[in-house]
Amino acid sequence: MRRTIPSILFAALLAAATPAAAEDKIDTLKELFDRLGRCFKSPRLPSGHPGLQVTVLVTFTKTGELFGKPKIVYESEYGNDNDRLRYRIAAMEALQRCSPMPFTEGLGGAVAGRAIRMRFDDRRTKSI
Repeated sequence: MRRTIPSILFAALLAAATPAAAEDKIDTLKELFDRLGRCFKSPRLPSGHPGLQVTVLVTFTKTGELFGKPKIVYESEYGNDNDRLRYRIAAMEALQRCSPMPFTEGLGGAVAGRAIRMRFDDRRTKSI
């Protein structure tokens, strides 16, 4: 039994050190949007605040790295300047946190150099 535990630990460490599996690769735009959505961490706002929307224009390389600087092309009109700034920062941090994206060869070739609009929508009520 003593040999089994070190063998299991070695296998776990080896698995953690290997490159991402094919299942982790992003092959569709939906998967890209889902992954970025998971990377977004909404800023803390006062209770009762409805949340905001921010849309970012972003371009990736074939290998999933950010190409150029992302650009905010829309943000909600409600909220104050401070709230909107926090949402802009949260959107940019999500892009940094997720980059480079693990694109498949096919998706990497399809999106490379093309501007993609990413919408981060954190509205918390449907009354907006």
